[in-house]
Amino acid sequence: MQDEILLTPWRNFPFEDSDPFASADEEKWDFVLVSDIHEVGSVKEIKRKKFLDELSKKGFTIKKIEDKKLFYGVRAPKHIFRKYQWLLRNPQDSQLQDSDARHDIPVTTRIRIVNFILQNTVTPDLEKLHDLKKKNVFEAMFPLHEKEEVREFLKEKWARWRDIFCQQPIEKIRCYFGEKVALYFAWLGWYTYLLGFAAMIGLVVFVAGITVFNSSQVSKEICEANNTIMCPLCDQKCPFWLLSDTCTYARVTHMIDNEGTVLFAMFMAIWATVFLELWKRQRATVVTNWDLYRWDEDEEELALELINNLQHEPRRYQHSYLRSTIVLILVLVMIAVLIGIAHALVIYRVVVTALFTQSDSEFFREQANTVAVMTGAVLHYLTIVIMTKVNRRVALFLCDLEKPRTFSQRENNFTIKIFIFQFFTNFSSLIYIAFFLGRINGHPGNYVRIAGKWRLEECHPSGCITDLFIQMAIIMMLKQTISNVMEYLIPWIGHKIRTRQKRPKKRNMVLGEEEEPEDPCKKQWLSNYQLNEVNIFSLFDEFLEMVIQYSFTTIFVAAFPLAPLLAFCNNLFEIRLDAIKMMRLRRRMVPRKANDIGIWLQVLEAIGILAVIGNGLVIAITSDFIPVQVYKYTYSPCMMENSTTVDCLTGYINHSLSVFHVQDFEPHTKLAENQTDFVRGKITECRYRDYRNADDYSYTVQFWHVFAARLAFLILFEHVALCVKLIAAWYVPDVPQSVKNHVLNEKHSNLRKELSMMEYSTEV
Repeated sequence: MQDEILLTPWRNFPFEDSDPFASADEEKWDFVLVSDIHEVGSVKEIKRKKFLDELSKKGFTIKKIEDKKLFYGVRAPKHIFRKYQWLLRNPQDSQLQDSDARHDIPVTTRIRIVNFILQNTVTPDLEKLHDLKKKNVFEAMFPLHEKEEVREFLKEKWARWRDIFCQQPIEKIRCYFGEKVALYFAWLGWYTYLLGFAAMIGLVVFVAGITVFNSSQVSKEICEANNTIMCPLCDQKCPFWLLSDTCTYARVTHMIDNEGTVLFAMFMAIWATVFLELWKRQRATVVTNWDLYRWDEDEEELALELINNLQHEPRRYQHSYLRSTIVLILVLVMIAVLIGIAHALVIYRVVVTALFTQSDSEFFREQANTVAVMTGAVLHYLTIVIMTKVNRRVALFLCDLEKPRTFSQRENNFTIKIFIFQFFTNFSSLIYIAFFLGRINGHPGNYVRIAGKWRLEECHPSGCITDLFIQMAIIMMLKQTISNVMEYLIPWIGHKIRTRQKRPKKRNMVLGEEEEPEDPCKKQWLSNYQLNEVNIFSLFDEFLEMVIQYSFTTIFVAAFPLAPLLAFCNNLFEIRLDAIKMMRLRRRMVPRKANDIGIWLQVLEAIGILAVIGNGLVIAITSDFIPVQVYKYTYSPCMMENSTTVDCLTGYINHSLSVFHVQDFEPHTKLAENQTDFVRGKITECRYRDYRNADDYSYTVQFWHVFAARLAFLILFEHVALCVKLIAAWYVPDVPQSVKNHVLNEKHSNLRKELSMMEYSTEV
């Protein structure tokens, strides 16, 4: 069953719709609406009819095809697009005044206009399309993937794994998906290209760390500390242990924590600035070629509102301090919840460490801290997956409270909130490990405890930075493997299942019976309907994923020099993965016009500043770089003696460990009865990582020297890095001279044209 409703459009515009040569596009439909087959006379059927009647009054052509669902193809009248061209024409351009000179409107613009009208058409019951979808009057709406030359080119030359190292056809992407999607892929390609340089330098720094794997004096001292007895790692039946047991761990730590890491952190701070400045130049060049450099989004939205309803009055700018205060309080409450989840992860690690140290397995007893950190990282990843969904719902609720004036303002507000929530979700646990682990746990005889029972974790004698390295490595690898696999497999499997379920069975023909010809639109509409649904957040999700990755790549890169390399490899696949999803697995996105990546640019600039602060804190607090330098230039043999044969770091480990008297253990502490290789009665003291006096356990002078050096380095590093960022931003102009000259010449040409026309009219 199928029929077509052709209605004569109302005319309130000087251009005529009649075009005797337009028959070639008669079967091209702008949008398809999908509905269940409702009972005749039911509430849903009446609401659907009212909506379609409103479209008919606006001159839309509607075609109905019935299958297991009802499909309505809608095609907008041509005068709507002529109004759009007229309203948004260049004032100096008189071409549109001549009906013979007008040109066809791009398909992406056509889809965008029709989508706006569909979304803002109001029924007599004061319901819009999104209201009808909530009430299941309509199930879906989507523009069609059509067999255009551009689409076939993109499928063959872009949306294939074999093209992973090929340049992207940004202009073709723009022609099919619109400017916003094209700018996303242009930004992602540019980010990946410059990430290649950071990845190479990070790899060089990491390999350089491996080459000095066995040459560090600090590592040698730890490996040779066969007589240094360390305090037990737990309170209940944990044994004393030798510092030399952590030999391998110490070498791995030095592989990450060395002078090269400091230089690489400084480089990444500069890289982040140069990347953004070069992107601004790239973006200016691209949008100038698209003639969108001075495009105004508000003007376009007002034009679409007037085309849809000539009596429309624009929504005024409003601000409510009460509403803003409520939103701010709710945001702070949500941040507190996310920090609370990070605290829960801390408690998990503390409890698991305590349980494993009392395990019957020797392996788990010895590796209790490492196992707790690794399982904690996996649990952290799972909380990220779950809280991402919660954060989205909360951010949407807060945006509804704010009542933004336009869609773009709503999108910006949502972007800021979801990024803040995701930042705390992803980084709260990392911030604890980087800056608090082992610094608030107390000392033997006076440990800080959770619920008065479990003592907080402490840093490994070879340093805390390896714990941060493990956490970063696990989270990034899980996010870039499991997440990407699921991101591809879920829509692929869903599409395959729907395709098999919807595949029509061939009917047995009776002898002499002729097969009824099938409407050519039916197959196309069904195949598009079977693709995965897209929504306004489809592109937003891709941006958010990359911005969070950018945060991982820059903020804690001092602890994980391989982060840029992992991000670079991931992005090579991410570009093609997104392309395949958009071209083969998802319905066509509604194209959106844009001349930049929006508020994401401000978010990236904020991340650049956080990267300077974060890396400065990692080097100053988490790393052993500052304590080593203080020892080297203040307390080392090189400062005490005029000897050039002694390594300046000789004695550093002994200097950085404090002495604890076993008799001062807390009363409820139970030491292991069977001490391997030790006689319990002879152990009167043990060592722990801190700068404290042996008599009253107060801080030593060395502690305050190190503290002052850390603070001085942090201030110096951040000021130097920020100054370099400002110099780089000044040195690299945001807009290329060619773009500025192009705009200047355009203004000059328009003014000369206006002046010539004025003089000509005066002469006449």
